[in-house]
Amino acid sequence: MSEALQVAALYRFARFDDPAALRGPLLALCRERGVKGTLLLAGEGINGTIAGARPAIEAVLAHVRALPGCADLSVKFSAADAPPFRRMKVRVKREIVTMGVPGVDPLAIVGTYVAPAEWNALIADPETLLIDTRNDYEVAIGSFAGAVDPKTESFRDFPAWFRDHREELVAGKRRVAMFCTGGIRCEKSTAFLKGEGVEDVFHLDGGILKYLETVEQHDSRWQGECFVFDERVAVGHRLSPGTHTLCRACQRPLGEAERASPLYREGVSCPSCHARRSDEQRARYAERHRQQLLAEARGQEHVGAALD
Repeated sequence: MSEALQVAALYRFARFDDPAALRGPLLALCRERGVKGTLLLAGEGINGTIAGARPAIEAVLAHVRALPGCADLSVKFSAADAPPFRRMKVRVKREIVTMGVPGVDPLAIVGTYVAPAEWNALIADPETLLIDTRNDYEVAIGSFAGAVDPKTESFRDFPAWFRDHREELVAGKRRVAMFCTGGIRCEKSTAFLKGEGVEDVFHLDGGILKYLETVEQHDSRWQGECFVFDERVAVGHRLSPGTHTLCRACQRPLGEAERASPLYREGVSCPSCHARRSDEQRARYAERHRQQLLAEARGQEHVGAALD
């Protein structure tokens, strides 16, 4: 892994009595160490992705692990050739991953963690219902073979989707297995399903990222690439850089086919958003893209075009 730039995706469900009081010291440390990214704090814990030099990342993680209930912080490491973030943000939220269902508490009740090495056997069983808990645009570029795609635009849509389709989903199945990018959404989903009375619920420990990092490609049941919420856009096995780029108008990942579409204009539009944007909006995007190219030619950053 590169010594120059390390990316750490982290989360931990924990009890924070006053998450707002934790924000200032954490943000100050990140800025002092030159770490950039986004961290979310809530009464239920911490979640986010940061990037920086290895010693700086280690210092921030040591700080986080010293927070109440965070000694066993879950972290997925990867490397980046270029800075995946342009600024550092620490935000206080109501939830560290927004589901919007009162009473869902992964610290009180949660499904069974399944290690990546044991995941293939679980999902190969025909009595296992496999659900991808991510958003539709994430699923579109990669998922596990045989997984159900809820086609949700937001994680907040997941509870309603499951309640609407529960009977047809669980019919003839003994257990439910769920997964997401880093583990936080599927972990919270298992807490939700447990609260709905579903007993045998499992989730992929460490998420897709840990699976891609540790499972050999010839043994893998993963198909495609995994969307990540930073400038890398997507990664493949061994967390190698993916082939997708990003539409700067709608933030959707774009593969080769989308970039070949006549509706695609770099920095301006793509097949997913062209019909949903006005000429005025596309003109603004075009000017933003022009300014970005000018800034790059001068060797400067154009922060307005960053994904964060």
